[in-house]
Amino acid sequence: MTKRNSHALLATTALGIIGSAAFAAAPPAEESVCEQVRSLISFGSMYGVDGPFVGSVFPLRGYPGDDLPWTVASAHGRLDTDGHLSVRIRGLVFTDDEEVPPELRGTNDEPTFRAAVSCITEQGDHVVRRNVVTEPFPATKTGNSRIRATVELPNPCVAPTVLILSGSENKWFAVVGFEDEEEEE
Repeated sequence: MTKRNSHALLATTALGIIGSAAFAAAPPAEESVCEQVRSLISFGSMYGVDGPFVGSVFPLRGYPGDDLPWTVASAHGRLDTDGHLSVRIRGLVFTDDEEVPPELRGTNDEPTFRAAVSCITEQGDHVVRRNVVTEPFPATKTGNSRIRATVELPNPCVAPTVLILSGSENKWFAVVGFEDEEEEE
């Protein structure tokens, strides 16, 4: 490296350090839009309706479970404080159980899925549940779907959860959660 290049490198590095220090020492500007929108929940798994959740005996956040059990291969999602919801779900299909007709096992019979965001909120002096539901999004026979929507969240939105609903009726197929199959035995 020549002496001239060495001085140029040193000057550039010094300016970068001075610029960083000036930025760090500068008084905070008004809160930007990016800082105001915060992640509310993010998740990396969902639980398919199964066991006592199947049917209407034990509804979850006001939604009965589907009439047959479902399983989820994978799911990832995020909800922010502005109501931006993104869910990527793979392999949301009927289980391979004897109560499922053989022709349905391992398949999804719904052309669309919807997502419901359920929050606990205030209504006057009472605590109530409020659910908001997306429009339908395409789903494949193998149970894959990508949901991207903006929902109007109640204020406050306490204990939020996300459920995947049928595209044609208000029954849930999957909800944020997990089940460790090894622990059941």
